[in-house]
Amino acid sequence: MEIAPDVHLLEETKGSYVYVIMGQEPVLIDTFFPGKSEQVIAGLERIGLRPHDIAHILLTHSDVDHVGNARRLQELSGAKLWAPREELPLIQGAQKDSGLRRVIKAMIKVDAPAIDAVYDAGMRIGGLEVIPSPGHTRGHVSLLYGDVLLAGDLVTTRRGRLRPSPGPLTWNKEALRKSIRHVGTLPFDWICPAHGEPVRRGALWEGLLNI
Repeated sequence: MEIAPDVHLLEETKGSYVYVIMGQEPVLIDTFFPGKSEQVIAGLERIGLRPHDIAHILLTHSDVDHVGNARRLQELSGAKLWAPREELPLIQGAQKDSGLRRVIKAMIKVDAPAIDAVYDAGMRIGGLEVIPSPGHTRGHVSLLYGDVLLAGDLVTTRRGRLRPSPGPLTWNKEALRKSIRHVGTLPFDWICPAHGEPVRRGALWEGLLNI
């Protein structure tokens, strides 16, 4: 599904959406649940790409449904794999998560990928601007491409409504609120979350500020 020019949602990854940006060079955003790389590949093929066409893989954060196939897709594509600096130990297994995330990671195993590079605030990769947006996790980033916000887990949508990241999986609620306020100052028309369907911004973001 093409959300906006060059911005594709891979419908095969419903539940934790993966997006592809067909801009300066093809970029994959997040990698779906572990063991499901074939669904990502099927989505790529549907829009006319093979894994080796991907130049960059951008991870928004360290949760299993975002990192799940990073290692496999990196091997198949040869793409440069990016991640938040603060979450490298979690992604690479050098540090254990806490609380509910620790339970989830004990149940759902991920093959730890080798990260090639880490983000700096404001840097651009394949035409996408990196926007630090901690709160859901310590190092969470969102990505801005033209008038499209690739929100990761900063927010979710349901039945056309916008909500903050769920409380039980929020690392720091005050940091999340600050990130939502900061991101809301940026110009964008479309909101593309990992969980829920893309929506037009309209007045939805302003409604978040009162939650």
